[in-house]
Amino acid sequence: MKKKNKKVNAAILIIGNEILSGRTQDKNTIFISQWLNSSCGIIVEEVRIIPDVEKIIIENIKKLSQKFNYVFTTGGIGPTHDDITAKSIAKAFHIEYGFHKEAYKILESYYGKKNFNDGRKKMAKMPILAKLIYNPSSAAPGFMTKNVISLPGVPSILNSMIENCKKYLIRGLKIHSETLNLYTVESNISKKLNIIQNKYKKEVNIGSYPFFRLGKIGVSIVTRSTSKIKLQEVNKHLKKLAKIKKIKILKA
Repeated sequence: MKKKNKKVNAAILIIGNEILSGRTQDKNTIFISQWLNSSCGIIVEEVRIIPDVEKIIIENIKKLSQKFNYVFTTGGIGPTHDDITAKSIAKAFHIEYGFHKEAYKILESYYGKKNFNDGRKKMAKMPILAKLIYNPSSAAPGFMTKNVISLPGVPSILNSMIENCKKYLIRGLKIHSETLNLYTVESNISKKLNIIQNKYKKEVNIGSYPFFRLGKIGVSIVTRSTSKIKLQEVNKHLKKLAKIKKIKILKA
């Protein structure tokens, strides 16, 4: 992984009618986001869920690939008729779609010539100049076309492949994070929190998330920044605020 001394961002594009219908729960967004943050210093700034419709896939690939450093797609690269992600990506970038020689060899070797049917052969079809992302679980590779990384929708398979994306990524600055759990309601600190956020909005992201624990209402203040110094400054202000308002801070 190459290093880069500035912010690197990404979008996640979840593709699949089964997600939109509620039949299948999306588990990939949280996994990819956490992995990019912790392992790559890459910030996910947008997530979209779209149907298996070629026109919509093409439109979103074009827009997101221009807006972000990387786009991660999940779903639609399997052997069935509605797996149209690979072909749609090829069309979005005006790249030839067909059998990828290396992917074909991998799949033929895995299944054997006798069992390498048309459905399985379809998983070797993609933009022909794509870079492969190897799959230790079921052999069918993911792929990278320009700045778009395409992975399967099955969470266990995606999880096993994700590390193989690293060699194609430029690492962003390390993202530092701290969480302060307070026994109070958001409205009690919102005014002061806004003042702190406005002061540090270019360097530190501050999020507040209510919780209910041991019969009490509280709020978690999560701060994230590529600057450890600025992060510490913000947390000093937050702890001072808690002290002034006599708010109990929960131990982690």
